[in-house]
Amino acid sequence: MQSNLITPESLGSQKRFKLADGLTEFPRELFELADHIEILDLGGNQLSDLPDDFYRFKHLKILFLTDNLFEHIPPVLAQCETLQMIAFKSNRVKTVPQNCFPLSTNWLILTNNQIETLPESMGRLTKLKKLALAGNRLSSLPETMADCGALELVRLSANRLTSIPDWLVSLPKLAWLGFSGNPVCKALDAPKNTIINVPLDSLVLNHPIGEGASGVIHHAHWRKSKNHEPVAVKLFKGDVTSDGYPRDEIECCLKTGEHENLIRVVARIDDEKQLGLVMDLISPDFKNLGLPPSLQSCTRDTFEPNTSLTSKTLLKISLQMAGTLLHMHQQGVSHGDIYAHNTMYDSRGSILFGDFGAATNLNGLPVAQRHQMQLIEVRAFGCFIDDLLPFVKIQDDLFHELAKIANRAMRQTALNPYDFTMVFNELSAQQVVH
Repeated sequence: MQSNLITPESLGSQKRFKLADGLTEFPRELFELADHIEILDLGGNQLSDLPDDFYRFKHLKILFLTDNLFEHIPPVLAQCETLQMIAFKSNRVKTVPQNCFPLSTNWLILTNNQIETLPESMGRLTKLKKLALAGNRLSSLPETMADCGALELVRLSANRLTSIPDWLVSLPKLAWLGFSGNPVCKALDAPKNTIINVPLDSLVLNHPIGEGASGVIHHAHWRKSKNHEPVAVKLFKGDVTSDGYPRDEIECCLKTGEHENLIRVVARIDDEKQLGLVMDLISPDFKNLGLPPSLQSCTRDTFEPNTSLTSKTLLKISLQMAGTLLHMHQQGVSHGDIYAHNTMYDSRGSILFGDFGAATNLNGLPVAQRHQMQLIEVRAFGCFIDDLLPFVKIQDDLFHELAKIANRAMRQTALNPYDFTMVFNELSAQQVVH
């Protein structure tokens, strides 16, 4: 690493530095920029520790250490008082020491490690909004985490949880929760469906048309089809994704069944080395309603600057989404990722909803927890409307009614519940009036 190439000007406006070069030790030359770096990305190296004086990065806000060789979380991070986002995805982390994270942490990614227990000090992270723990060996969570009242999104899939703590589903701001692939889900009923299994070589993959956390979607056609009827094929990546196991996504998708606003599944691929789903190809009239969250927005979607909706279009979108989610919960499935970026819409305001990567089969939970899971998803639905309201240009009476529904959905509690039946009925009433 050449230190003469490192200057404050080389960081750019984001004050970001990235280096993936097979590093086995932290490059001391970076301390020359300790007063300037705000985003440090050392993912894709062979690092196993950080220097004891790492706290000298006094303005560091975001730290990526994905795909390294860490077996423990370096305690020095607790001294980085401006650090907000920390990523140790796909390391070998087994040990998470007490008080190793700064109290400023609001986004923590520990996906795909070997963590068996979390410290009691996790409960001190009262600013934590987003927590990714899928693909570890956790059999429980510390009860002190009931104090993490700012949590909005939690990923717990592919662990060893035998039950879901009541405090977790009672967190006041939790809106996106997934925990498939745990023993608590193992005894659940198998999906009743007539979807056929097909081999991958029965399809011709033409070109990729989309990609998510769990897989790549291809434009394809049946090999023996005379007219080359097009379909979409989702091929899953690896054994564990940031949302959990691909097989759980498939089972939840099939268990949900058909609905006019869900992308229809035609067949499943269950080859020895490849899992996948064959789905209807979406008409080119449909486009993405939103874009994924950014580093700055954390849990909330971002949007193209030219996005524009009328209040009637937003009502139509919201009513379809509420009906879809009501259907899912009636089948005992939570979605876990209710976002505009997982929704497609056309010029008439018709929607298609997809991506079951964070979905969970709820049928093994106690009735009270199943109800709480629905309230959590109603909260996400409120955020979904709230994210779209700024793009309604004319704030008429309907706009204000939708804002009230969104506000109630985001703030409802078990003592003052607001479930999808109530949401759907209120939106239907607005459709009659307007």
